[in-house]
Amino acid sequence: MIDITLPDGTIKTFEEGTTPMDVAKSISEGFARNVISANFNNEIVETSTPLTTNGSLVLYTWSNDEGKKAFWHSTSHVLAQALEELYPGIKLSIGPAIENGFYYDVDFGKHSISEKDFKSIEHKMLEIARGKHDFKMRAVSKADALSLYKSQNNEYKVELIENLEDGTISFCDHSTFTDLCRGGHIPNTGIIKAVKIMSVAGAYWRGDENNKQLTRVYGISFPKQKELTEYLHLLEEAKKRDHRKLGKELELFTFSQKVGQGLPLWLPKGAALRERLENFLKAAQKKAGYEMVVTPHIGQKELYVTSGHFAKYGEDSFQPINTPAEGEEFLLKPMNCPHHCEIYNTRPFSYKELPKRYAEFGTVYRYEQSGELHGLTRVRGFTQDDAHIFCTPDQLDKEFKDVIDLVLYVFGSLGFENFKAQVSLRDPENPEKYIGSDDNWKKAEDAILNAAIDKGLDYVVETGEAAFYGPKLDFMVKDALGRNWQLGTIQVDYNLPERFDLTYKGSDNELHRPVMIHRAPFGSMERFIAILLEHTGGNFPLWLMPEQVIVLSLSEKYEKYAEKVLNLLENHEIRALADNRNETIGKKIREAEMNKIPFMIIIGENEEKENKISVRQHGGEDLGMISVDEFSKIVEIEINKTLKTFK
Repeated sequence: MIDITLPDGTIKTFEEGTTPMDVAKSISEGFARNVISANFNNEIVETSTPLTTNGSLVLYTWSNDEGKKAFWHSTSHVLAQALEELYPGIKLSIGPAIENGFYYDVDFGKHSISEKDFKSIEHKMLEIARGKHDFKMRAVSKADALSLYKSQNNEYKVELIENLEDGTISFCDHSTFTDLCRGGHIPNTGIIKAVKIMSVAGAYWRGDENNKQLTRVYGISFPKQKELTEYLHLLEEAKKRDHRKLGKELELFTFSQKVGQGLPLWLPKGAALRERLENFLKAAQKKAGYEMVVTPHIGQKELYVTSGHFAKYGEDSFQPINTPAEGEEFLLKPMNCPHHCEIYNTRPFSYKELPKRYAEFGTVYRYEQSGELHGLTRVRGFTQDDAHIFCTPDQLDKEFKDVIDLVLYVFGSLGFENFKAQVSLRDPENPEKYIGSDDNWKKAEDAILNAAIDKGLDYVVETGEAAFYGPKLDFMVKDALGRNWQLGTIQVDYNLPERFDLTYKGSDNELHRPVMIHRAPFGSMERFIAILLEHTGGNFPLWLMPEQVIVLSLSEKYEKYAEKVLNLLENHEIRALADNRNETIGKKIREAEMNKIPFMIIIGENEEKENKISVRQHGGEDLGMISVDEFSKIVEIEINKTLKTFK
């Protein structure tokens, strides 16, 4: 008999050889019908794997990320079988699950594939799936595995097997198809009810451009057709909300090949948007006791050697800048924190003067590969809303919690209400990835975990995701389309203060080392604005909109009154512009709608006579004829729905 421990702590006793599916059925037949994958003693297993020892078992359904991974990996096998049947003689390489779906890299040889072939591939996949073929794992000797793929002249599988140890090699069989595989499958193909081939692209074997280019076939699958339909609708909505598209339409930013890839140019409306975001955070920071500083865009190489950034990121940064002086090298600034350490070091501090909170909207530079650049979300030059707090160990808990409050204030003011926190700790199995002593790491990790608990955050712990100098608390925000983004980070650092020999004089008149907190509620201005654009579809909170109101005259006769209305709006600190073009009012309204302007004020004979304005809201709601004073109150109420006062 064996004892199986379930996630809720329940221990059940079973016959040796019991499978995860047997355990699921012992819980309930209904639950078992939804189980598609399992984890036993922290290893992914098949639902049909015999269990022979005591251990912990987790059963996954489609609602779990691990379940989806098994589902999509299994579908990649079905895709591979369909491709072999449709295109005889092709050579398969690898086919993993990815964040949304799966892909398979294939050497098509004499065959070619394009979008016009997608339907026939999908049809063949569903035909195979309807056979309800079981996925079965079997161990294979290295010699037999090599023999099979050498007989097929498949150099890709041969290369993979040559790098594996004998006794660790397994095949997965279903229907008439066999593939080299480690495992992690759904029970049978019949669970796959809907498939979609999304795209094809070139991919070098093993990501090496010196190797042959294969064809990567991307796909996605679901246990219900309805879910595929909903997913495709979501993709269409995402295209409409693509920040690159909206940024161009709203005239916020652009890129220039002459300036360089990954270096955004902010247009007047975009620059004004950035300025409002900066001023919003500066006002909150001022109340929280931060002091603004400014640091240069470059620094001597030695600065980043001292901080550890050069050893960690040097190869991925822009190359050193050599000056006319022999041996003198500078780097484009990859991080602001070393500069802030040097600002702290300008004079001695007493414990009575701490904490010191230095904040900066500092532009930094990272050399991202051209293939990884993506609009504003992955750039080579970006501005961080950086701040570094230098405090005593006794102050750390309060300071960290105060930063959490600031981050939550930012999220609430910008409509990000759905989020989780992620506590990122170091990987104890790979200490060489990090700097600093075990004792400092334990103190830093404990501080973050305690703060997350005390603030009542909904959080998860991710081991191995810490920064090289310290653990961190990241905020994972879910946008309007249900996508998760990492926004806002807080990090505890005992290591840079040591590297820069930062000190303060304590109450005992001895020198002590301060603790350093890194924080950036936005993260980077570029990425934050991109995510905000896609979350809101360009309909920003009213307080942030580039133009809050557009005044539309029915004819040139009313332009003088329109000018008067503009002045009154300005007196109420409402951002407005006038459209006095010789166009129909219908066209002006349509263009204002496209430009996401929240309010349209219509000016004609009746409005001028009554000394009032007719107001139309974005989306078509008519607010009627009211005075400018009444309208200003409507605007104020709308702004106060999101923009609260930071306390």
